[in-house]
Amino acid sequence: MLTRLRVSGFKNLVDVDVHFGPFTCIAGANGVGKSNLFDAILFLSSLTEQTLAEAALCVRDESQKTGNVQGVFHRIGADHDREMRFEAEMILPKHALDDLGQHVEASITLARYVLRLGLRETDSPQPDAGPLEVLEETLVPMRLRDASEHILFPASVEWRESVLEGRRTSEFISTERQDDQLIVRMHQDGRSGRLLTRPAAALPRTMLSTVQTGEYPTALLARREMQSWRLLQLESSALRRPDEFRATPRMGANGAHMAATLYQLARKPSGNGQPNGKSSAALSAAVYAQVANRLSTLLEDVREIIIDRDESRELFTLLVRSRDGTLHPARDLSDGTLRFLALAVMEFDRQSGGVLCLEEPENGIHPRRIPVMLQLLQDIATDTDEACDEANPLRQVIVNTHSPAVFQQVPEDSILLAELVEDLHKTSVSGKENITRFSKLQFSCLEGTWRAKKIKSHRITGKGNLLAYLNPSASERQNQTRRKRVMDREDIQQLLITRPGGG
Repeated sequence: MLTRLRVSGFKNLVDVDVHFGPFTCIAGANGVGKSNLFDAILFLSSLTEQTLAEAALCVRDESQKTGNVQGVFHRIGADHDREMRFEAEMILPKHALDDLGQHVEASITLARYVLRLGLRETDSPQPDAGPLEVLEETLVPMRLRDASEHILFPASVEWRESVLEGRRTSEFISTERQDDQLIVRMHQDGRSGRLLTRPAAALPRTMLSTVQTGEYPTALLARREMQSWRLLQLESSALRRPDEFRATPRMGANGAHMAATLYQLARKPSGNGQPNGKSSAALSAAVYAQVANRLSTLLEDVREIIIDRDESRELFTLLVRSRDGTLHPARDLSDGTLRFLALAVMEFDRQSGGVLCLEEPENGIHPRRIPVMLQLLQDIATDTDEACDEANPLRQVIVNTHSPAVFQQVPEDSILLAELVEDLHKTSVSGKENITRFSKLQFSCLEGTWRAKKIKSHRITGKGNLLAYLNPSASERQNQTRRKRVMDREDIQQLLITRPGGG
C-alpha cells in the first residue's frame, strides 16, 4: 500500500508530495497533467522488472510512448532537468513467495524507498552505459512507534495492528560514496551475511529489481509490493473475448482473461482443501451469485452469471442471464457494463492486491449509476475499520476524473484537486540571472479533511475552485450558446434547485 509519494523532476511533477488513503480520487481539468501522477507510480513499478532505459521509454506521453528518455524529465521550454527523485512510503505485505516458490517474510512492514536518477553525461567512461544512471537508491525501515506520523488517514486499531508488524532493523539498501564513486549496497535483514555491492554508475537497473530470492526478504517484499501497482486500462475487445482452457486465471490490466479468472475463483478449494462433490458446486454457485448481485446494482435486469465451459472448443465464455431467461454473452454487453463486471470480479479476487489506478471511472456509466460504480471501487479498497485479512486484503484504489458527477459523490476525505500553479525557474548565464515562469502540477485538499488537519503545509483549495464541480452550469453561464440548452429550461432549473445533489 502506497501511503505517501514525493516526486520531483518527473514530467510536470516538481516538489509534489501526495498522501494517499485506501481510496483516493484526483479531480482536475483536462490537460493539467493529473495522469502524470499515475505515470510516476507506474514508472516506479516498471523499474522493479525492467532496465532504467526500458522503463523510461514505456512512460506515456500524448502519443502513449515517449520514444525519448529525456521526455520523462521535467522541461521548461527547450531545457530539461537532469535529475528526478522519487520517495515512496509503503506498507509492505507480510509474506510472499520468492522467484523459486519459497515462503518469505518481511522483517518489518513499514518502509521508505528513495530513488534518484540522472541523465548520464555523453562522455561517460562506462562503455556500455545507458542514458540513465542511479544517483541514489535506499530502502530503509520506518519505526512502527512513529506509524501515526506516516499513516494519517483514519484507521482502526485493529486494522493498524493487522498490517504493521516487525522489529526495528538496519537499512536494506544504501548508497554511499567510496573512493570517488557512488556505491549501492544490498544488506541482509539485520543479520550477518552476504553484502551485495555494486558501483552505481555501472547499474543498468535498480538494485531492488535484482532481488529474486529470500536472501534479502524485506527488499523482496518491497519489490513485490511495487510490482503490484497497476494501471487498469480495461479494453472492451479484451473483456469480450472468451478464454482458452489454458489461459492464465489472472485478469490482466486490460481486462483480459476475465472469464478464466472468474471460473478459477469459483473452483477454489473449500476449507478442507478438497474441491469435490456438493461443497465445490455450492462454492461455485455462491461466487457466481455474489458477482451477479454486484452487477445487479448497475443493471436491475441481471438474474444470473454463468461461465460456459465449451469442451469441444476448449473455451470459457462469460454469460449473463436476464430476468426473462435470455442469455447474453460478454460480446453483447455494453462497454460500461463490461468495465463494471471486470471490477466486480476483481473485488472478489482476494489475491488481487496492491495499488489499482483507474482513469475516468465514469466512462460508459449512466450518470444515475455513477454512485454505484464509486461504491464498488471503494469496496475494492481495504476497509480500515476492520482487521486486514483474507476477506479484507490490503488493496488500494486511486482514480482520476474531471467529472462533476464523480466529484459530488465521492467522500470528501478522498478528494485531491490537481491544479496548475505558477513557479519561477532561475538560471545564470555569463553572470546574468534569468527568471523564467513555468507551470507545475500541485495537489490540494478540502478544508476540514484529514489531510488539512494533519499536514499543516498541505495546500487547501479555495471554495471558488469547487464551483465548476458543484454547480457547473453557474460557472459556464458566461459562455452560453444562443440556443437554449436542456439544462437552461426553467422546469429543469427548478429540479436542480430542489435537488442540488441530484443524480
